[in-house]
Amino acid sequence: MGLYRVKQFIWATFSKVTKDDIEYVNCILDTEEQKLFFMLSVSEQKHCIRVAHDVEKFLEDIKDKSALSISKEDFKKIALLHDIGKIEKRINIIDKSLLVIMNKISPSNLRRLTKVKKVDVYFNHAEKGYEILKELKRYDDRFLYLVRNHHNNGIINDEELDILKHADGLN
Repeated sequence: MGLYRVKQFIWATFSKVTKDDIEYVNCILDTEEQKLFFMLSVSEQKHCIRVAHDVEKFLEDIKDKSALSISKEDFKKIALLHDIGKIEKRINIIDKSLLVIMNKISPSNLRRLTKVKKVDVYFNHAEKGYEILKELKRYDDRFLYLVRNHHNNGIINDEELDILKHADGLN
């Protein structure tokens, strides 16, 4: 777990969104979705792009695609928008590092501080993303469910959610 966090820190510190990344996003998201996406910090944009690429790879490995209820295009869209709740309050790399450390040391005490906006967004960005996307009135319940639950470890036997969580966890 420690090396993974170091990798995340390095990625966040040196993240750059390339021209190819922008073209990729523009091919998947419509104009309104792009406006939301580009409100994310550059490191969060890059994270979501990496998640979308990994989701694509994982989908290629699935033998029975008929078992999936989400199209490949919608799944890539979900991957790009899964952290959209983070637009409510930017958390820079130092803030995030401190939140991760504090959560490791004393998770119950940190959770009590959700009146602090950065702490609230750190813990509740999935729910916030769900609410933001629900307001657009264009996504079905399954799409919104996956965004809302991408950090919910209490759900089992959901292949699509597992794909999203696995891709998110790698990045």
